Amino acid sequence: MTTEKQRTSKKPFEGVAAELVVAHVRELIERGALRPGDRLPAERELALRVGVSRPSVRAGLRALSAMGVVQSRHGAGTFIRGGPPTLGSEPLSFLAALHGFTRDEMFEARRVLEVGVAGLAAERATGDQLASISEEITGMYASMDDPQAFLVHDIRFHRAVAAAAGNPILASLVEMVSEIFYEHRRRTAEQGTDLKEAAELHRGIYQALRSRDPERARRAMDAHLSRARDRQASEAGFGDEAAAPPPVVVAAAG
Repeated sequence: MTTEKQRTSKKPFEGVAAELVVAHVRELIERGALRPGDRLPAERELALRVGVSRPSVRAGLRALSAMGVVQSRHGAGTFIRGGPPTLGSEPLSFLAALHGFTRDEMFEARRVLEVGVAGLAAERATGDQLASISEEITGMYASMDDPQAFLVHDIRFHRAVAAAAGNPILASLVEMVSEIFYEHRRRTAEQGTDLKEAAELHRGIYQALRSRDPERARRAMDAHLSRARDRQASEAGFGDEAAAPPPVVVAAAG
């Protein structure tokens, strides 16, 4: 019969075992044995290699998934994530609540990141990346009568610009910080925003990127974000500068 002491002492051991799984996968990645898109060994094989139980393997894989390192595909297995790294915004939300970040502070962080990213994108964007950004502009103009659809193209536009900067760390940071604002934007999308003006500001950023003019791109992004901040500050529920950032929607993008 398992005693209470045995049950409580088992939990730390399982936690350590899960950490061994994480360390094993990290070692495989660091020496090039696993690359983005590669499939991890089956749970049974991982358990044998690491010397832990299968529940511990599953706990380790959950931890790796939370870190954005692996992705499970139903019926296919667990794979090393490809594409740019993803940083969840939940830790930032907790820090905002703990330390009392204001909306102005959060916006300032976003502004510093996105203005810098726009300058890099003007220097580094490929033809395909510029085409993707242009498609989102076209989508905005086609969605003037549908604010929610317009917002989706807006989100994709900023994601595409961040990707075009050619720095996956900056792209992930931009997405993490800007994600904080999107739940509010979804809730207020119907409140009479001038979508034509917004589309024009986005087009100005695109034109600067296409012209390969970093300074112009930074100015255009700064003007867009400043206008967005002024508009959001005037909307109901967004004018309290001491309030915590709005709730986060994990599916939203930068």
